[in-house]
Amino acid sequence: MSDISHLNERQREAVECTEGPLLVLAGAGSGKTAVLTQRCARIIREGTPPWAVLAITFTNKAAKEIKERLIGILGEEGGEVWAMTFHAACVRILRREIGALGYNRSFTVYDTDDQKRVMKDVLKSLDYDEKRVNPQAVLSLIGRAKDSEQDPKALAASAPDDYFTRIVSECYALYQKRLFDANALDFDDILALTVRLFRQEKEVLAYYQRRFSYILIDEYQDTNRLQYSLVSMLAAAHRNLCVVGDDDQSIYGFRGATIENILSFEKQYPEAKVVRLEQNYRSTGAILDAANRVIAKNSGRKGKTLWTGNGPGDPVKLVITHSENDEARFISETVLTEAAQGASFRDFCVLYRMNAQSGRVETQLRMSGIPYKVVGGMRFFDRAEVKDMMAYLQIIHNPHDDLRLTRIVNNPPRGVGAKGISVLQALAARDGVSCFTVAEQSDTYPELARLAKTLTDFTREITALGKLALLVPLPDLYDAVLDRSGYPQMLRDRDDDESRGRLENVMELKSNIAGYQESAEEPSLGGFLDETALFTDLDKYEDADNAVTLMTVHAAKGLEFPSVFLTGMEEGIFPGSRSQLDPAAIEEERRLCYVAVTRAKRRLYVLCAEERLLYGQTNHNPMSRFVGEMGLEPPSRAPAAYAPVKRAAGTAAPAPSPRRAHISEFRTPAAAAKPISLSKGDTVAHKRFGRGLVLNVTPMGDDAMLEIAFEESGTRKLMRNFAAPFLTRDEA
Repeated sequence: MSDISHLNERQREAVECTEGPLLVLAGAGSGKTAVLTQRCARIIREGTPPWAVLAITFTNKAAKEIKERLIGILGEEGGEVWAMTFHAACVRILRREIGALGYNRSFTVYDTDDQKRVMKDVLKSLDYDEKRVNPQAVLSLIGRAKDSEQDPKALAASAPDDYFTRIVSECYALYQKRLFDANALDFDDILALTVRLFRQEKEVLAYYQRRFSYILIDEYQDTNRLQYSLVSMLAAAHRNLCVVGDDDQSIYGFRGATIENILSFEKQYPEAKVVRLEQNYRSTGAILDAANRVIAKNSGRKGKTLWTGNGPGDPVKLVITHSENDEARFISETVLTEAAQGASFRDFCVLYRMNAQSGRVETQLRMSGIPYKVVGGMRFFDRAEVKDMMAYLQIIHNPHDDLRLTRIVNNPPRGVGAKGISVLQALAARDGVSCFTVAEQSDTYPELARLAKTLTDFTREITALGKLALLVPLPDLYDAVLDRSGYPQMLRDRDDDESRGRLENVMELKSNIAGYQESAEEPSLGGFLDETALFTDLDKYEDADNAVTLMTVHAAKGLEFPSVFLTGMEEGIFPGSRSQLDPAAIEEERRLCYVAVTRAKRRLYVLCAEERLLYGQTNHNPMSRFVGEMGLEPPSRAPAAYAPVKRAAGTAAPAPSPRRAHISEFRTPAAAAKPISLSKGDTVAHKRFGRGLVLNVTPMGDDAMLEIAFEESGTRKLMRNFAAPFLTRDEA
């Protein structure tokens, strides 16, 4: 048996309970990953083959961590456990079994951008104006219908008198036909079709019930109806189901997650054992006291109280500022002060309820020369040039994917313009075949006589690359795609800064492909496409960079930081205005607040502003009810250094900086001018802040923090190297 002596009593109890249903209520920071991996290891060491253990979690990053820990405990056999996300597990099952539903195993997965493109085409085909019928709203309702296992007819019947529902059901039917004809699935289909497969093919269900004799589900509070059905069917035969979760951290109701799944577990499995993990290893006592106080106000919960042996620590600090500008200023000054005392920039995280709140914080950090990264911007795989090259790979894998074919057939330009693509699509629709099939036989269509050679040459190249994919490693295949597509050469010929940057991303994709080739057990083109399709923001998050992290509270779940700034704690922002009259929505907002508080390890700053400019309008919202529920006493006010910055009537704050990458980053640039040597008492002139007196100079590695009292804008802290181009000695 593996050594579990390092676990606490409740953790050991959960690990040692290997038979029958088990509910582990794991509070924030209570070591649930250790429990999951040790329980898996114990099951395997008691004689169960590793491939008979299914361990599901919600991010690829978490699944990878579980698998790595198991390999550390068990050796190579630990890697045979099915440790993966719901979607990854379902894709693996569908790759083997989807033929029973009429699809081909080489199906492709459409991301949200692909879904919108298909839906816009559907709306156009049905003569609906997308300005009046929002494509995203239609897709959202279709997603909810799939989660409820409703087909288009069932959706229409659910609200026969609702005009919008009738429109959506009509769009739903054509949308699914378009996906089926392209042999493509969206994210909801991955789950919905697996559930349909199990309901329809009893022998297939029986096979997977026999295969997975032990099932462990992490973050069970975040499961939706389809995931609940899937787990229930798989566990029905043996009932060796362990679910780990925290009802107090159920924050994804807007995505379809239902907290009822975890709250009703004991009704579904009356013989279930329940273990509560309440010892927190992450945070201080003061932080946990605030978390426990706020979540205690919720009625829809199992109930538990977090405690820690870490000691009380620093009190949670409530800071009231005049405006969002002062809030941002307090954050940057605090970061610089603590950095001067030895903290790293990576120790700090700024949390907000809405992405729109980040703009002022970004501006202030940039002005102070503090490196930062914003999690939640454009992903690498969402960049146009990367999607173009991925489309080539997807067409090689599944030639009948019309969406991807129409993206690249004239990219680079081959003389097949919008009109030619329209003719191609019309002929494919008329004959009930894919665009690739029409292009392949274009010399038999009079309408395509002018384009016949171009189209047949294109399809021959794709077919040849498809054969090559079976013979060579993926990096070599990608080299061939780069060469035969002409895409890199197109970017080289443009020879401008934007094209050079796009070319770098095209080449960086090869690094991703090479990394997959090295790490995958059985690398394949389909496997790489599946891995990238199921990629999430959190999977890319790394804490190696020495930079302050900015993110929404939703994005922060599962992460932890020594110091956390929780911003915008005002009614109408957190909790949001839409939740004010809905008790269930307020409870979810309160759980979101609980998640935010428990991200902090040592210091927590709760910030609110007396006035806030947001979406071009200045609001004077009262302090969030959650502040009082945490038991925080209002201070006299923020320090005088954060006095209000006057804003001319009707003027807006600078717009948020554009997102430049999946994790957009700002790093302290190399100064254009050599930093001047300054000492306490020197007078200086700054191009933006005017004349000032140096109050203090604190060395920080190769840089220094300057504390300067400016005559017009008050006392500010700046990094010397960053300030160098704007700062001169004032000899007046």
